[in-house]
Amino acid sequence: KVNIYNILQEIIQQEGELEEQCVHRLVTIASKEMREILEVVELAEVASDTLVALSRNHFSVVMYEMQHRLKPLDLTDEFVIITLAKLANGNVFEFMPYMGITLATIFTMLRLVNEAKMRQGSPSPTVAMETFCETVQFYLRHLEDSVYPVMTEEQFAIKLFPMYRYFVTVWLRSYNPEVKLGVIKSLRPMLNLLLPNDDLREEVYDYLPLLLAEYQGSLEALFITQVLRQILEVSVITSTPVPQMHLHTIFTELHTQVCTKAPVQQQYSSQNVREIEHCFIALARSYPKELMKFFLSQMEISKEAIRVGTLTLIRAVVGADDPRMNIKTICLAIRVVKNTISDTRSKVRMAILRIIGQLALSGFQDRIKGWGLKYVSIQLTLSTYKLTNRRESFHQRDLEEKMVHKVTMDTVKIITSAVSGMTNEFWVRLLCYIMETNNMEVLTPICISLTNLAERQFHIVDGETSMASKSRHVDLPAPQKLLARLLVLMSSPYEGEGRGIAMLNLLRTLSHSIAPSMADMWELEIPLLIKYLEEHTKFTWNQETWADKLIQFLRLSLKKTRGSNWSLRLAKELNNQIESFDSPSLEKSFLYRALGFTLATGLEADKVEVLLLELLYKTDYSKDFDREGVILCFGLCAQGQVKTVLSVLQDFEESEESWQIGAWRKDHPWRRETVKSALMVMYSCVALHCHWQMLLTHVDTPITAKIIHHYTSSSQILFCLVCAQDICLKMAFMKSVVQISSAIENLKGPGDFQFAQKMTLTAIIVAIIKAEPTDNLVSPMRTMAMDALLHLSKVKPFYSTEENSELMDISIHSVISLQPPGKDNESIKTLYMNALCVLQQLMEGLLQRQMDPKGLQEMVHLLEKWILSEKEWEREKAMNLHLCLMQSYIQSIGVCIPLKLGQFGTLIGLIAPCTCDSNKRTRLASADVLSSLLDLHGMWRVGPHNQPLQAGRRDDTRAVRLCLKLLPTASQTCSSWDACKELELARCKQDLQGLEVEKIFSASSRIAKVMIQEASGSGRAGQVAEILGAILVHLPVVDHQEVRRHLIEGILLLAHYHQETVLTSLLRQPLPMQSHLVEVWLAVAENVPFARLMLHGLMGRLQSRFTPRANATSKADIWRLAAVDPLMLLIEKMDKDDKLPDLLPDLIYTLLMQLGSSQGPEAVSPALKTWRLIHTGTLPEEINLQRITIKSMQLLFKRLDSEQLVHMLEEQGVWALLESGSTFLQGAGLLARWAPRLPCGRWQDLHCVDLCPALWDAGQRESFKETGGGAESQFMSDPILYQERLLKPAMQLLEKGVDQREEVLQVLALRALGNMALGAPKKVRQYRKLLLEKCLYALRDARSTSVPSEGMEALTKILAELREGDVGSFFNAISEQCRSFFDNESELLRLKAFLLFSKLAKVVRVSKKHFFKGEVKRAWVPLMLHCQDPCPDAAQACVETMYQCVHFWGCKGLVDSSRQRDTKGADEMATFQTTLCSVLTQKKPAVLYSFLLETMPYIKSNLSRIRIASCNLAGIIMKQMSEHYLKKLDFVALRNSLQELQLDTDPGVQRAALETLKILDTCSQHRLLA
Repeated sequence: KVNIYNILQEIIQQEGELEEQCVHRLVTIASKEMREILEVVELAEVASDTLVALSRNHFSVVMYEMQHRLKPLDLTDEFVIITLAKLANGNVFEFMPYMGITLATIFTMLRLVNEAKMRQGSPSPTVAMETFCETVQFYLRHLEDSVYPVMTEEQFAIKLFPMYRYFVTVWLRSYNPEVKLGVIKSLRPMLNLLLPNDDLREEVYDYLPLLLAEYQGSLEALFITQVLRQILEVSVITSTPVPQMHLHTIFTELHTQVCTKAPVQQQYSSQNVREIEHCFIALARSYPKELMKFFLSQMEISKEAIRVGTLTLIRAVVGADDPRMNIKTICLAIRVVKNTISDTRSKVRMAILRIIGQLALSGFQDRIKGWGLKYVSIQLTLSTYKLTNRRESFHQRDLEEKMVHKVTMDTVKIITSAVSGMTNEFWVRLLCYIMETNNMEVLTPICISLTNLAERQFHIVDGETSMASKSRHVDLPAPQKLLARLLVLMSSPYEGEGRGIAMLNLLRTLSHSIAPSMADMWELEIPLLIKYLEEHTKFTWNQETWADKLIQFLRLSLKKTRGSNWSLRLAKELNNQIESFDSPSLEKSFLYRALGFTLATGLEADKVEVLLLELLYKTDYSKDFDREGVILCFGLCAQGQVKTVLSVLQDFEESEESWQIGAWRKDHPWRRETVKSALMVMYSCVALHCHWQMLLTHVDTPITAKIIHHYTSSSQILFCLVCAQDICLKMAFMKSVVQISSAIENLKGPGDFQFAQKMTLTAIIVAIIKAEPTDNLVSPMRTMAMDALLHLSKVKPFYSTEENSELMDISIHSVISLQPPGKDNESIKTLYMNALCVLQQLMEGLLQRQMDPKGLQEMVHLLEKWILSEKEWEREKAMNLHLCLMQSYIQSIGVCIPLKLGQFGTLIGLIAPCTCDSNKRTRLASADVLSSLLDLHGMWRVGPHNQPLQAGRRDDTRAVRLCLKLLPTASQTCSSWDACKELELARCKQDLQGLEVEKIFSASSRIAKVMIQEASGSGRAGQVAEILGAILVHLPVVDHQEVRRHLIEGILLLAHYHQETVLTSLLRQPLPMQSHLVEVWLAVAENVPFARLMLHGLMGRLQSRFTPRANATSKADIWRLAAVDPLMLLIEKMDKDDKLPDLLPDLIYTLLMQLGSSQGPEAVSPALKTWRLIHTGTLPEEINLQRITIKSMQLLFKRLDSEQLVHMLEEQGVWALLESGSTFLQGAGLLARWAPRLPCGRWQDLHCVDLCPALWDAGQRESFKETGGGAESQFMSDPILYQERLLKPAMQLLEKGVDQREEVLQVLALRALGNMALGAPKKVRQYRKLLLEKCLYALRDARSTSVPSEGMEALTKILAELREGDVGSFFNAISEQCRSFFDNESELLRLKAFLLFSKLAKVVRVSKKHFFKGEVKRAWVPLMLHCQDPCPDAAQACVETMYQCVHFWGCKGLVDSSRQRDTKGADEMATFQTTLCSVLTQKKPAVLYSFLLETMPYIKSNLSRIRIASCNLAGIIMKQMSEHYLKKLDFVALRNSLQELQLDTDPGVQRAALETLKILDTCSQHRLLA
């Protein structure tokens, strides 16, 4: 049945009206089943819905049946009432005639329900009443739509009130919670009808106690509160407050709801609290005094919950967004709050803080400036103190205190952003908080708050003072202390929610208050620091870089205070903060640096001495961090205070108490040796940082002398005691020697300086090395000693050969004799490796002093006894050192000095037996040494063209020797050596032992191939370069084709696994490309898939080296040429059937950008410099980078099989244009114009994906941008850009182009924007705002003439496609800016300005006519004068523009005169000017007078033609001027100006001035006669 009813409802909705008999029957059946089958609720519901559906077209039938079932004296079925409610809701106007009788009947029926039935009943009557009330409200809102009114609102209310009273008095007392809830929910729509009635409203108030009593039951409090809120808010709106006798009950019940914890069954407690807040807001408007009195009585109760709840309600009252809230209410609320500010409980404090914040937000800032700000500042200090001194046992209390602190900080933010003006007390408290707090987490919000506070204060000051006396200054208690504190804290900028940016903003805001002299510099520098922090995070920033930026900022700031004691006061504050930070920390490290830089700029040496001595005495030298910090501080201070620093150090040393200070301070247990170690490093640090002229004077004495004194005096005491203090003293001495040596090495003065103390220092270091134990390694002492010797070796006087040998022998013995550490001891292993590394550097450094075969042999001689040692580890280390020496020797010599036969043989004889050493690492190192010797010997044997000196003879012995050398180590080098490869190598060994050359070369090639396969498969890319180098060296001299084929296959196999390495090696081969390399590239071209990969690799190399040409023989050209040459070969030799559709855009982009990067100085064949050999001379003429690139592009276009495209490119000379630097942009533009004709539909990828974004976004690639800009301007003039839907990305790129700093890029971008009017005229209106904005921006560019010129030309094109309304507000700015160019010195700017002004005159219609008429008036004198412009084109354009603007004068005679002109000569122009002046004399004589005043300054123009024109125009005006205005002329000044022109160098100017003088005299006589 349910399904049948659902189907019936669908049929009724579709069919509409049904047969009357069918309707009657259906209504009867549905009504019966709805009433009788009550146990099936779903069936009754669908039957009811069916009746409602029928009522839409058969309302009277359904309504008759329902009214028939609604009997006054009987209880009606539940679903009858529900159905009636649905009928009323769905048929409002039809139901209204029955509404009165229905309500009356339902009310009569409800009164028959006794208590028992009410307990069993359902809330459906209440739901029905809710629906009836909503229906009535809808009807009353749309009463005008009713056919005939039934009842008024008052009548409905009168009929409804008995129902309301019965619900409240009877049904609301039901024990059924569902009935109660239904009654409460039905009261709200009933009250909407009852409360507007004044009489009924008073009666509704009488039943308030019954509503309030329901709070004591189990009913959800939210619904009761909503009804109560509705009543209270209406009472406020109607100004009929609830009776005062109900107030206490209402206050108490609502207040209890807030202050007590809600029962578990209450689901909407938070919403209930919000509703209660609105109730109290309404009560505050009606009874403010009584409410605050009640609040005050509640605050006297000491319970925390009651106080917090009361304060919450007060906050809601003061935060009410209602202008009707009485200010007296706010004052009373503040009085209540003040009575509780002494409460120290956390929740109460938070509630008070929230009220203060709410008062600030609500506009009552003046009410908190006293007590409120003081309370906030006290809570800020108190919470910070409690958090920084918290105890572990009070975890809950700490959490509450954190909440208090958070609320305090939120309140501070609100106050500083809302309070207008500030009290000095609050300002000082926040500043002091920053400078004294140890809670770093809150510094960021405090700084933000202070910034906001200061900005608002400046705004108020700016508004109260005049512009002349405006000052951005606020009182600071200690500017230097604040700056010092902020600088130090900014050294960790990302701590505390990113405090760096907040502090920088605060510094910028307070710049005039901290130091007015720094303000302008800070305005420039601080945004750069903020930008750096914004571009990084705490994970990406570099601490050293940021510290350097801050120090640079400090240095620039201190420069602005020269001549004052500002820097000394800052230094004093920095010194005072040292003890505020822990050691180690970033802040304290920066603090030492900043203190050193600041002291260096101090002017008063005596005060600097005091600060330095104080720093020395209070430093704890037992802490490494503090000791190093003080040392750095003294070094940096020496940059400007060398003598002062040295004097302070001497005073500190001579002080009798300096060594016993530790006894005075128990927390600093100094030791004499610790202080002396620090003093030594301080002296060397002074030498490292001081000016070179001061270094020359003081380096020997006292700096080095003091270091030697401190070391020797301490070492005598510790001579018999080897302890940690002795090691620290020696390490300090070594560090001092290194720093002094580095300082002398970097001297900028005379190069003949001789370090007198060098030998003394050397002797001490040698003694230290000798004193080290030879059997174990316990400290880095010998490592630091050898490093010191290395630095001393670079200082004059240089060591002699004998001294070098002695130092080397001592150092070698000190290190090689050490036994290698075990695997488990990592610390000793690190010391061991460091010692070996420094020994290697020392040997290489000493070898540099004698870089010849003899020096090399002497070095090897020192290693000979260790190479032949019986100890395995000594032989290994000696062989590794030998190898390093060989490599350093080969790499360092610029010209190869051959080894003599005896030297070569001696070295070979020493090393060769080591190839059979029992130690594998020794064998490998010896093999490498032999290989280096062979390389060294081979470099002497090979000539400049990589051919043997004895032509026609192959060095077969060397090839055999190389293969035999590689063979024993092959099995050790390869990781996956199987039996097949082992067998192959055994066969190769047999062939190598024979005498047949063919077998020898075949075996060598097979060995190479096996090793290539193994190296490639194992992925050892480090061996690839060596293997490939060996192949490429021998490939040119191999004649056997089979061997060459195997070797080339090996290269390709290597390239398959190691493409980048192989590609690099191939590109580093000498140019021009030799035949064996051509063979390699041809083999690549045969394999099309692999060739495509190599094309990608070559393009990547070219794109990574796109940099502008620096000079005509740029080193980068070698790499470009090396990459373009094989690229051309691959394009030419690859399979012709492959059109490369996917690579085409990339190839065109790469080659075009390559051409763009090569523009600059005239290209010549560059000098060659390869990775292996140095050649002299230049490449042949035909090997030219531009020509090869262009040839590659020609081959690429020929592959497209588009003869028409190739023919058009050649016919227009595109290739010739691209080759020349002067016409390159023109060629690029033509190529871009033909790019849309590319096949495969790929031109749009070339344009928008590959070409333009890369060009515009390349930061330093100006030539590429010019290339892309030229191409873009051509694209914009082609309609296909719009057809392919690429206009939007193109416009985005051009928008970036106009904002570029490079002039050429701006010009090209503007040209492209102008060409858009040609390529996509229909889209000009769509992009008019961007176009006009960017072109107007170009007109304001005062740096050049080309940018404004191009902007005006683009505007001329754009305006042709726009109407006056499209231009909008830009019209005024364009007109004014255009007029400013009329008198510009540039002929081009004048020409473009006249053309643009003419176009503006054509655009003008009604709305802009009045404005433009004024512009014409202001421009008229320049237009008349520049009709005689020395530039013919500008003069012609000016004449056209002037005649175009004539009609704006509103004189028909002038318009006719301009139309009848035949020529534009001087006579016709004079006639026109005379006519104009006569017309103005009659109609606008004041304008004519102003024209004369505007004309006279032009007689001093730089252009002689303009001077002549101005004289002639002045004469014409004076002839036509009336007597009234002639009297106003200053004839004396006019005569003097014209007489000065008699001395002009141009005769024409003299004649014109003379004629004008005559006219002036005539006018003067007329004036006298008058």
